[in-house]
Amino acid sequence: MTSKLCQKLKSNEFIITAELFPPKGVDVEDLLRRADLIGSLVDGINVTDNQRASMRLGSLATCRLLKEKGYEPILQMACRDRNRIALQSDLLSAYVLGIENVLIISGDHNSIGEYKDAKPVYDLDSTQLLKAARTLESGVDMAGKKLKGSPRFCLGAVVNPTADPIELQIMMMEKKINAGAVFFQTQPVYDIEQYKIFLEKTKHLNTKIMPGVILLKSAQFIKIMAGLPGVNIPKAAVERIEKAKDPLKEGINICAEMIRELRKCADGVHIMAIGLEEYIPEILEKSK
Repeated sequence: MTSKLCQKLKSNEFIITAELFPPKGVDVEDLLRRADLIGSLVDGINVTDNQRASMRLGSLATCRLLKEKGYEPILQMACRDRNRIALQSDLLSAYVLGIENVLIISGDHNSIGEYKDAKPVYDLDSTQLLKAARTLESGVDMAGKKLKGSPRFCLGAVVNPTADPIELQIMMMEKKINAGAVFFQTQPVYDIEQYKIFLEKTKHLNTKIMPGVILLKSAQFIKIMAGLPGVNIPKAAVERIEKAKDPLKEGINICAEMIRELRKCADGVHIMAIGLEEYIPEILEKSK
């Protein structure tokens, strides 16, 4: 593997990734503006794949645009919308477009999105898709047919360190690592002590984990986030936002504090600013 992210994963340096949502439409001007704000500050930029089961510009096309600007894209691939033929084809397409970093996820179910009557596919689960990607690297597809040229990937997956019981999540991590994952990004972390317990229980795993942090911008935003699967925002953080005269400023402070603490114990961090990427430079500066 030759991607810049892959090389950074082999080091002991603190890894910083962030996340961008493609637009709902074809105007990419604002997306590229936000990429310019963070591109030089992070080691990789995730591009979401129809997040929350809502239709948007494709992750693969967006990743290519970021690649052309010299940034390090991380292609998110959800199992929800495509069968194994389309998923394998997209993996090959990503490679020939210069995109080696792929984060494989199940994808939010259609029932929480704007197309509740759409047919969810889930032909492969995330572990099976990781295996499929590694199979392509071996020079054959899932049907055993030989490829003319084989790709190379830096594969990642997701884990929720706040799940209860955590043992099931760790078991799934082990399966994903065996299937080919070399890094993990997580659901948002706000309790550093809870995260340290998770780290202790996963220290036997040969992988890199970037815990997620979300910029909490308002009390209303917290209510929305709290309704999403796998998102657990502790009461203390909620109260700080609710009592703050400037909730966004307080959210920036919370985010920076978390990253500062994570620098002491974690492999890196994955920042989810959700449309407010212009504050990521300030967050990172305050986190030092």
